[in-house]
Amino acid sequence: MLTDARVRSLRADTPGCAELIHFNHAGASLSPRAVAEAVTRHLALEGSRGPMEAAALVADRLSTIRLNAASLIGAEPEDIAFGSSGSSVWGMVFAALPPLREGDRILVGRHEWGGNVATMQRAASRSGARIEVIPCREDGSVDPDVLAHMIDDTVRLISLTWLPANGGLINDAEAVGKIANAAGIPYLVDAGQALGQIPIDVAKIGCDMLKSAGRKHLRGPRGTALLYIRPEFRHKLDPLFVDVSSGPLINGMPLLRSDARQFEMSETSVALLLGLGEAISLASELGVAAIRDRIGVVSASLRDRLRHVPGVEVRDLGSTYSGLVSFTVDGILASNVKSSLAEKGINIGANGVSYTPYDMTARGLQEVARASVSYLNTEDEIVQLVEAVEAIARMAKR
Repeated sequence: MLTDARVRSLRADTPGCAELIHFNHAGASLSPRAVAEAVTRHLALEGSRGPMEAAALVADRLSTIRLNAASLIGAEPEDIAFGSSGSSVWGMVFAALPPLREGDRILVGRHEWGGNVATMQRAASRSGARIEVIPCREDGSVDPDVLAHMIDDTVRLISLTWLPANGGLINDAEAVGKIANAAGIPYLVDAGQALGQIPIDVAKIGCDMLKSAGRKHLRGPRGTALLYIRPEFRHKLDPLFVDVSSGPLINGMPLLRSDARQFEMSETSVALLLGLGEAISLASELGVAAIRDRIGVVSASLRDRLRHVPGVEVRDLGSTYSGLVSFTVDGILASNVKSSLAEKGINIGANGVSYTPYDMTARGLQEVARASVSYLNTEDEIVQLVEAVEAIARMAKR
């Protein structure tokens, strides 16, 4: 349990909490002091000892970080690769799947991240394959029962954004996994909004591949990402490119690594990985279940207060919610709501159609404002946010 005293301590150890009110943790969270210090300390070491020499000095720490990252999602260290962004590791593993052919089908949730959709659409256009959207239940979540009836021998991939970027929905990733596993179809999960916010067990989900950035709810630095690959699935992947670490030349031929690090390049930011390691350690110390409970309480309070503001509509789908709270204000663009709040020292996000194109188009939405909470947020901050949104809504009516 995250007590009020513990939250106060965590806020005191987060410099940004003293500067502003941050409700954009789904975009990039406020890093704790230990994360920033780990990064800057190693950069200083690189300056004094040499970058490659500094990396050698912290090799044991990097191995521990991989072990801790694996433990956080119920995996083994050899199942984990680190990268520079969620999009880059997603793109690398997608490109390593067997080539698409004419008539092949990719099944995706309606809430799929726009970057993933764009990458899949390019591949489908080149090959004559097609992308099909899995219909939703009445609550707006992906319907596993309908998915089961869409399966045939032309389906090459099931891709699911577990927690969509444009609101508080949590899709049933485990139910989708059971269908994919039963049919023997590769299953790729985008856990960008899940890592550090809700407990993750890759075995329960049944995913073959899972990715997330480190900068969101985990509170790691930008420029970090995690990729999981199920060990039994690795032999089905053929990385598009390799280097001297992931596939060194042996007797004139590249020898691909046997673990997930076949997707990891030798040239990486050790400083950022050390910062990520501090964020992983903190999440493990606090307990992701406790983090989930705290975020649930805070986000429920925010949703309830916003629902009582005239001219404001909460846009979240689903019946079980994440810490992403989406809303619109009558007569004003979400991007303008965001900029107006920024003038008051309050950070939120604003998502357009390109972020979740299928879902936004299906619901006729052009933009949504997104206030994403962390265990760091307090009731006082919620009150200040809602009062500021209420003032914007009143101005829009004049």
